[in-house]
Amino acid sequence: MSRRILLITGDGGESYEALYARHRFLEGGFEPVIAAPTKKRLNLVMHDFEPGWDTYIEKPGYQQDADITIAEAKARDYEAILLLGGRAPEYLRNDKTLRALVKEFHASDKWIFSICHGIQILVGAGIVSGLKLTCYEHVKFEVEALGGTWVGEQCVRDGKIVTSQTWQSHPEFYREIFRCLA
Repeated sequence: MSRRILLITGDGGESYEALYARHRFLEGGFEPVIAAPTKKRLNLVMHDFEPGWDTYIEKPGYQQDADITIAEAKARDYEAILLLGGRAPEYLRNDKTLRALVKEFHASDKWIFSICHGIQILVGAGIVSGLKLTCYEHVKFEVEALGGTWVGEQCVRDGKIVTSQTWQSHPEFYREIFRCLA
């Protein structure tokens, strides 16, 4: 049986984070399974910084097929879950089925990985209180408002939860992920 990793995203998910994760896990001998609200071709986006803007900009990114729906995913079938960033977590955090799934991973003492805005799903699941976490700096308020401690590092591990700031954190994030999965 191959070692399976569940990747969570949806329309508006960060294109580079999704593709990089898929490729890194395949390269590492894992089976990445992309879950989204609907099993379809997802419209991913690219966030970047442009001179003259006070915040990041958004452009259309690569598309990616969802392998399964979030409703079809069961924690018992996966070694870890990865909550990808982009704009998708803004609406995914409201999905009761996804929140229950993340809580199931947590209760089962399985790995939970989160990058950038993926923290919004972790916050929505209500499991950040008392933890040291990182994420995109402009959503740290949500972590702190629910009792988590935001740490200004590229990657932070607290128990079985590993978080990172943005796609620029990929080197630190994936080094830690593969240490955890070794």
